[in-house]
Order: sequence, then C-alpha cells, then structure tokens
Amino acid sequence: MRLQEYCIDYAQISDLSAIVAIYNSTVAGRMVTADLEPVSVESRLAWFHEHNDHLRPLWVMRSEGNIVGWMSFQSFYGRAAYDGTAEISIYVSEDYRGAGVGSILVEKAIAECPRLGVSNLVGFVFGHNDGSLHLLSKFGFKQWGFLPGVATLDSVERDLVIVALRV
Repeated sequence: MRLQEYCIDYAQISDLSAIVAIYNSTVAGRMVTADLEPVSVESRLAWFHEHNDHLRPLWVMRSEGNIVGWMSFQSFYGRAAYDGTAEISIYVSEDYRGAGVGSILVEKAIAECPRLGVSNLVGFVFGHNDGSLHLLSKFGFKQWGFLPGVATLDSVERDLVIVALRV
C-alpha cells in the first residue's frame, strides 16, 4: 500500500490495541522480536505507561485514520549515567511495509533527539533482519556490538547486532 498523507502523534492509551496488533504481526515471522508468542494489551500496559512525551516518547503514525506504524524510545540499561542514550524500536503494519514508514519514523527520531536530551540512539536487531539493518544503516547507524547466537528462535540460534547512532 502506498502511504499518502500521514501524521505522527504521541500515542494515547486508546492506541494501545493497534500498537499491540502491529507488534504481534511480527511475532510469527521470527525476524523482529524475540517474543515467541503474541502479547496481550494488558501485558503491555506497564510498558505503555513507562513512556512520556518529554523523555521517552511513544509515537504512532496515522494514515487515513489508521495506525500504520509506531516508534518508541526506551531507557538504555536503567542507570542515570545512560540517560543520554535511548533504545529505539520501530514497528510497521504489514500493509505499509515498504511504503517508507520506517524511514519517516527514523527521521522523526533523529530530529527529536536534541529536544529529548538524547545523544545516542541504540537499536537491537537480529543479524538475519536485513531490512531493519539496511534501514538503520541508511541513516548512519553503525554496528557497535555483536552477540552471536544469543537468541533461539524455533531451534535456530540467532545473532543480535547492536547498532547505534551518535546524534
């Protein structure tokens, strides 16, 4: 599907079911998330409430009244010395993959970093997820770490690539 007009807003609690549905659409493919089973809206409530507009936002992208993707910043490692570093996560609706949603969201993330006091964006990407690795490298993310065989998906050991961008 082609992306026509869109807007990016801070997520509201009423968006959580769409956020979870997009996330769950990636579970079976074993490319994006280490969750092996779909998650529930209820199980993501605490995660949702960890986000805020001034430090660790959760954004949704809407097009034609539908949420077509979302992006979050999460604290990295949970210690105050790392407050300038945020983990970025991006998920795109199946119908909009390949329509530029990921690129628009990465551009938004980078643009918001100064306001949020973020000097490093970090992504944790499976080594076999060429699409996400390519997307992030397009915006200057570099490999900062590599953890071989740390995840097992359907009896297959998978590598984790840590990519980052100094903003």
